[in-house]
Amino acid sequence: MRDSVFNCCVSPAHPPGGVEEHHQQRSRAHTPPPNDRRFLIFFDFDETLVDECTDDSIVTVAPGGVLPGWLKDTYRSGHYNEYMQRVLGYLAEQGITPAAIRDTVEKLPPCPGIPTLMQFLLSQPSRDFEVVCVSDANTVFIETWLQHFGFRPLFLRIFSNPAHFDDNGQLQLRPFHSHECLRCPANMCKEVVVRQYLAQRMRERGGRPYQKVLYVGDGANDFCPSLTLSPGDIAFPRRDFPMHKLIQEMEEAKPGEFKASVVPWNSGEDVINTLRKIIERP
Repeated sequence: MRDSVFNCCVSPAHPPGGVEEHHQQRSRAHTPPPNDRRFLIFFDFDETLVDECTDDSIVTVAPGGVLPGWLKDTYRSGHYNEYMQRVLGYLAEQGITPAAIRDTVEKLPPCPGIPTLMQFLLSQPSRDFEVVCVSDANTVFIETWLQHFGFRPLFLRIFSNPAHFDDNGQLQLRPFHSHECLRCPANMCKEVVVRQYLAQRMRERGGRPYQKVLYVGDGANDFCPSLTLSPGDIAFPRRDFPMHKLIQEMEEAKPGEFKASVVPWNSGEDVINTLRKIIERP
């Protein structure tokens, strides 16, 4: 692994709200993180918080709501981030404005029960949950959606592909990092993100571990970071989605190889039911 995830951008260069809000976010970024949290919970974004793939949804703003065939044909497996850079360039060439892109993102529906889950986490004592987003979407989409729904204050960190609107109104997208994991796309391995984040936070906490680490996701790229979880931690795969199926396949092929407890979810309320139980334990 050549690049540390902590050298990468975790918020948009020009977030919604303009320069003043950007300076406020930079000030918050320099505030020492809280080190008294009992539980650390990671969330994926696409099809975990928002009930669609944001990259697919943004294509609907293209003329006619579809991309031309020549552009679709440039996609190569494992290089989706590079493909999306070309898509965003095409949208800008067609006159699609930043406002149109943000408006589309804001209208994306949350997954079932996710607003209830977010409100539950916001209502808990501050020492209970440290909440982090790890996503292969991009920082503009995530920040826009979380701010629109009022969930942004919940998240201590957002790790995603850096993005910003340039002076011409084009959404510029970069890969998050480089890595050597063969399971993951070239631009992001969430296992590396989770592992490095945990190592850094352990140092900042003076070696004191979290009571539990929790991971909520849906996709194949959420399976990789779930392998870092220890016995006593909890993986929350969206039921019958790729993450869930890969965990089931591992448990069938190599019983006991997957260390964490597994709690599939259909709704955010399924996650709440488990969180209530772990909060009540000493």
